[in-house]
Amino acid sequence: MLQLRSMLSVADNSGAKKVMLIGIPGKGRKKYAYIGDIITVTVKEADPQSDIKKGNILYAVIVRTRKEKRRQDGSYIRFDDNACVILQSKDAKDPKGTKVFGPVAKEIRDLGFLKVAALAPEMY
Repeated sequence: MLQLRSMLSVADNSGAKKVMLIGIPGKGRKKYAYIGDIITVTVKEADPQSDIKKGNILYAVIVRTRKEKRRQDGSYIRFDDNACVILQSKDAKDPKGTKVFGPVAKEIRDLGFLKVAALAPEMY
């Protein structure tokens, strides 16, 4: 459960390190974003050699949240940090990076982010 101005770590090798959530497009007046939501972020920290620079506005998908999420079978899933993966564009579900770090929730695969799920080292 993330809201505006929430800080997230980036779980891929696109070049961004820390980002801040600045919008939830297509959700109207929705206040919170959860695992699997596409969000608009601005880059707060980035690698100096990467194409992504501080201040860039990008789209990302949330792959981990500290707030637990209830699943259909009644179990809950939560992680140690809030993390996202940078996307190519708002409509494309392909990641900008070529590697995903850390675990991702299996809801990502169910929502159609197949490339992100395939690059992830483990799914929970």
